[in-house]
Amino acid sequence: MSAPTILISGASIAGPALAHWLNVQGWRTTIVERFDELRDEGQNIDVRGAGREVARRMGIEDAIRAATTGETGTEFVDGDGKRVAYFPAGESDSGGATAELEILRGQLSRIIVDRTRPDTEYVFGDQITALDERDDGVTVAFAHGPERTFDLVVVAEGLRSRTRALALPGVDAVRELGFYVAYTTIPRTAEDTDLWRWQSAGRGRSVTLRPDNRGTIRASLGFLADVRGLDELGRDDQITILRRTFADVGWVAPRVLDALGDAPLYFDAVGQTRLPAWSNGRTGLVGDAAYCSSPISGMSTSLALTGAYVLAGELATNPDHRTAFARYESVMRPYVDKAQKLPPGAPRIANPRSRAGLAVMNTVLRFAASPVAERLGALSSGLFSPPAEAIDLPTYPVPGAAALRP
Repeated sequence: MSAPTILISGASIAGPALAHWLNVQGWRTTIVERFDELRDEGQNIDVRGAGREVARRMGIEDAIRAATTGETGTEFVDGDGKRVAYFPAGESDSGGATAELEILRGQLSRIIVDRTRPDTEYVFGDQITALDERDDGVTVAFAHGPERTFDLVVVAEGLRSRTRALALPGVDAVRELGFYVAYTTIPRTAEDTDLWRWQSAGRGRSVTLRPDNRGTIRASLGFLADVRGLDELGRDDQITILRRTFADVGWVAPRVLDALGDAPLYFDAVGQTRLPAWSNGRTGLVGDAAYCSSPISGMSTSLALTGAYVLAGELATNPDHRTAFARYESVMRPYVDKAQKLPPGAPRIANPRSRAGLAVMNTVLRFAASPVAERLGALSSGLFSPPAEAIDLPTYPVPGAAALRP
């Protein structure tokens, strides 16, 4: 009997992680990626809780640790760059605004891709244009390559997945949060530190700097807005919006704005993926395409790694794909629901519009960082520790090897 075949769309984190676990189970895996090559950098992400345990089971925890950004904690500052509050990096699998394991998204992707390359076929510079499900498989049309047929298809793309509509036509998947973030990379200076430095600038705006392991700084400009579609504008228009929005902001905002002419820019409308189901026939979804929790949650990477592990385990242990997809959803849905339950008022609570709101926020942060709050323990933990461990990971047997230990 020939090995089952699967096409996975998306070569970021969830897709290659799914391929890894299915390769272990003897599947033939193919990944299609619309970009011509892997994007090596991207912004800082953290590996927490169940996601970190999955990384351990994959054997990549040490590789992640070797590629960490070196971020040592989180510092909130005022308009002059003076400290408002400081929180050290977490020392457990889940705790802290800065997790113990912080890595650039593209570097985590490459670690997993390199692990899967011997057994996974990668097709770069192409994308799915049509899905035709039949009794014995799914015939897939591509933008450039010839049609091919697979037993199953899984969409492992981002929040704005282009392929999701082919799998779940007519479904309104994205819940907008009314917040935009522009990410860029700027030169590091002597004044920069290894802290995640965050200024809430009032009027719904924030500026952050984060260290990386490339000798540069990852900067972001975030702002609340009721207008939709700014992420669809051209780069020049987006830069104009940013310069007007942050024109009166102090600290490092002028430095970041000055760099935008030549620096890379990723302008994102923050949202969540909310779907009634994560599969349709022989096609399933995993990671952000299925249940993006937004960067605000601190959970997207953990959901991607955990979801890939669970989906692969269920597909390998349930001969009927419908049962496997249903089991995957029943295991993951409670975990996803907790991850998508953002702090009350988020993202507005961290980006106050008024001076009074900003004053209240800074007061709360100062108390949370105080020795009194540290002795109480619960406040800062509640602020900065997402529910990354809120799932009992199943154990799936591995052919020819001992079962994976929980």
